Amino acid sequence: MEILGLELSEVLVIGMFASFILLLFTGYPVAWVLGGVAFIFTGLGIAADYYFDAFIGIDWNYSGLVVDRMWAVMNNWVLVALPMFIFMGLMLDRSGVAADLMTNFVKVFGRVPGGMAITVVIIGVLLAASTGIIGASVVLLSLLGLPIMLEHGYNKELACGTVCSTGTLGILIPPSIMLVLMADQLALPVGDLFLGALFPGILLGAIYIISILVVCYLYPDLAPVPEDAPKVTLGVLWGVFKAVLPPAGLILAVLGSIFFGIATPTEAAGIGAAGATLLAFLNKRLDYNTLKEVVHQTTRTTAFIFAIFLGATAFSLVLRGLGGDEFIEGVLKGLPFGPTGIVIAILFFTFLLGFFLDWIEITLIVLPLVAPVIADLGFNVIWFTVMFAVCLQTSFLTPPVGFAIFYLKGVAPEGISVNHIYRGVIPFIILQLIGLCLVFVWEDLVTWLPSVAYN
Repeated sequence: MEILGLELSEVLVIGMFASFILLLFTGYPVAWVLGGVAFIFTGLGIAADYYFDAFIGIDWNYSGLVVDRMWAVMNNWVLVALPMFIFMGLMLDRSGVAADLMTNFVKVFGRVPGGMAITVVIIGVLLAASTGIIGASVVLLSLLGLPIMLEHGYNKELACGTVCSTGTLGILIPPSIMLVLMADQLALPVGDLFLGALFPGILLGAIYIISILVVCYLYPDLAPVPEDAPKVTLGVLWGVFKAVLPPAGLILAVLGSIFFGIATPTEAAGIGAAGATLLAFLNKRLDYNTLKEVVHQTTRTTAFIFAIFLGATAFSLVLRGLGGDEFIEGVLKGLPFGPTGIVIAILFFTFLLGFFLDWIEITLIVLPLVAPVIADLGFNVIWFTVMFAVCLQTSFLTPPVGFAIFYLKGVAPEGISVNHIYRGVIPFIILQLIGLCLVFVWEDLVTWLPSVAYN
């Protein structure tokens, strides 16, 4: 049976995607929307078979496979790393390490045009390599860096854009919970993705710093150099070294243990959680209330992610039962662009989805559908997955679902409006897209480090 030139199964696939996107705007929890849409379209698939004699492959026995898939998700040892990395990031947020970094780096870059904004970027990169929690990073950088920049006359848009965009680096620079989820969905080694994303993440940080330097040199009024900025002395450099040493040691312990094969990502996550707790203890920031708050927030965040995980499992299973993977593959391969054009089209579509969907839904639903097509076209899947991650990073900045914008607004000083934040992030979205283009044309930026490490 055909409707408007489409098979009934293809109509159901399109309807399933459209229903999911429309129901998101109702305000219902994403996990319930995913599971509910899966249930409804299972019934529609059965009805199509019963009333139109158009067997599609969906019945109640097929939907029973959801239970087995959910058990496989909850029994996955790779995903044990998620709560550990979340705990690590939240505890590091309360350890006082970032405050020490801010105090010392400002002394080094105080005389440089845009020096305080550069300090925020450097601290953000260090935090990103210690935690993949965007909310914690954006809030912490907002509380530490935004008041200082505004106090010294920095342009509000520049200050807000720097904090927002730098805080999103944690989703890309390893250890990243997004990369852990992507590795699980595509059955890829987590270590490969961590190594592949390292240089692109650092590259984005470097692009931010270079852009801030150029803009502030051309337009000094955007970031006035403080008249009382101290001179850089050996004492100042020694203070920076002491401030950098704890987070650098934690980063080396976590990533080094993975890269050198000493520990699995799950074990390394445990090392990171213990290390962050130790840093909080050494800085006299660890007490019962802090530990209770971190454990509570870790549990909430983990439950939120796994609830979406279970809903997406049901959604993906029903979508495949309706022939959604074959339909998506046929649409992509039918594009008149050639293999490279298909990759660009996927990334462009992903960028647009980031305006409306969270990175978790896109990772769990879209990525598993398009990755097999990329593999069939002969592209390196690690390279594509890292590009996909870079593209998803923009979803934290693009309205109306730019979560980094809301995190910043929630703690921003008086006088900072949403319009200031929106105008501030636009140049950094462009910079992120430039970084994505560099990764696209320079594949070795992703593939070289994993090949060298494991050879």
